[in-house]
Amino acid sequence: MQPGTAPTVSPFLRAAAAYAWRLIVVGVLVYGLFVVLGRFHEIAVAVFLGLVITALLRPVTDLVARRLPRGPAVAVTLLAGAALVLGVLTFVGEAVADEWTTLVREFRDGIGRIESWWERAPFRLAPGTLSDLQDKIGAYFSSHRSALVNTALSGAGEVVVVLTGLALAVFSSVFFLHSGERQWAWFQEQLAPSVRGRVAIAGRAAWRTFTGYTHGIVLVAATNAVLVGVALWLLGVPLAVPLALLEFLAAFIPLVGSPVALAVAAVVALAAKGPLVAGFVIALIVVIGQIEGHLLHPLVMSWAVRLHPLVVALAVATGAIAAGIVGAVVAVPLVSVVWSVHTALRDARHAPGGKPGERPDGRPGEWTDEEPGEGSPGPVDPEHS
Repeated sequence: MQPGTAPTVSPFLRAAAAYAWRLIVVGVLVYGLFVVLGRFHEIAVAVFLGLVITALLRPVTDLVARRLPRGPAVAVTLLAGAALVLGVLTFVGEAVADEWTTLVREFRDGIGRIESWWERAPFRLAPGTLSDLQDKIGAYFSSHRSALVNTALSGAGEVVVVLTGLALAVFSSVFFLHSGERQWAWFQEQLAPSVRGRVAIAGRAAWRTFTGYTHGIVLVAATNAVLVGVALWLLGVPLAVPLALLEFLAAFIPLVGSPVALAVAAVVALAAKGPLVAGFVIALIVVIGQIEGHLLHPLVMSWAVRLHPLVVALAVATGAIAAGIVGAVVAVPLVSVVWSVHTALRDARHAPGGKPGERPDGRPGEWTDEEPGEGSPGPVDPEHS
């Protein structure tokens, strides 16, 4: 290097530094977003549930709106959905109440059988081990009764938070169902014209993927619940209906939920019907897993983003570590939406014959492929918004 000349920087190092500071900025923004969501996670979960309710009820609302004005159509749809949920819960409660006496007797006999099996080879447990364990559990509850009562009372506050979140979710879904397009159009009008096209493409792709995933996972969960309920009923396992409902709820956690729910069913079958029926239930875990992984997900989820099983597993694990059960449920649709938005924007950049946001007919405003009223949050013509 000659005196007085500026030092030269390698082009590779220059490009790496440019990418590095941009990645740092993006990382700080993402971290800040998660900090905010963690601080107000109840609100975030409530809005997410509101979007789920909207995705499920939007087709029904559009159908009812052909006969009624939009407001009454939304009210009728929400009331019908609430009646359906309450009806299912009432049916499950009555099934548990009808089988409770028989279930207690079968469990008492089943625990005695399990204890006799464990006393034989290969376990060789000492006689009375389970009885001693039951006595110790009873003594623990008796000695820590006040602490358990205080814990239950403190948990009442969490119940209030959950009920508030559910009320906010329903309240949000009312406005999403009634005027979601107008809200999305107003949001786009607040943006700079140069980015409205990309936001329109991203929003349309995100909503299409989210609704597709929501419809698909509900259909997969319902199919699993029906298969499990019928199989448990044929095997004579008690509480077949509540266990089927547990399977329905657990199916919203991909890869993990269904095996856990069926493991609970296997324990019930072992205590009530013996090891042979429990073995059939364990075999049912394998069969349901094969049906779900190789038939239901490829067919039902074809309109949503199909992620690699490794990506799904990593997303579920990361969500569970970050936010528990709620994070495990939200992780997969969130990853699917992000990937769908990335793909849509990438395709729009490489699409020949125009930039994102240009209308093929040359009129001002952004172009949307969907007709008004289809439930997409896509953009609208500002002349008619």
